[in-house]
Amino acid sequence: MRRVAATVALLAALVAAAPSRADVVVHIDKSGQRMTVRVDGVTAYQWAISTGRAGYNTPNGTFRPQRLARKWYSRKYHWSPMPYSVFFHGGYAIHGSYEIGRLGRPASHGCIRLHPSHAARLFALVQQHGMGDTRIVITGSLPRSHYAGPRVKPKRVAAPRRRQL
Repeated sequence: MRRVAATVALLAALVAAAPSRADVVVHIDKSGQRMTVRVDGVTAYQWAISTGRAGYNTPNGTFRPQRLARKWYSRKYHWSPMPYSVFFHGGYAIHGSYEIGRLGRPASHGCIRLHPSHAARLFALVQQHGMGDTRIVITGSLPRSHYAGPRVKPKRVAAPRRRQL
């Protein structure tokens, strides 16, 4: 009986000492404009994203999802569709975007955009594992190529000469 109690106490101590981690970790790399999704410590997905463009910040930090919305429209930006939204910090969300040609470079007003089918997969994962077991980690900064480079003066085109009579 003592052995069983000692074993149970040891297991309880090990579980308590083990670092807790979320079942789903969504890592946003603003520098590379990539999202990596890990489920139970194993990389499940890597997708191109768009974060905030110059003048529109996507906040860095570690967040938990605050609410989910399968269909959402931005009240602030002309009722733009935001399918499969995972809101994580006030009005900031990870959501699908139909402007898939812009994925891979900063283009948003601060949200994190991804392909609608990828947003649907992420949305389902968060629903399945729960918002409490999901972490969103945002790091990096705008890629250097996105900042305005040196200004180049436009070439002046000479006006056509008039014919003299």
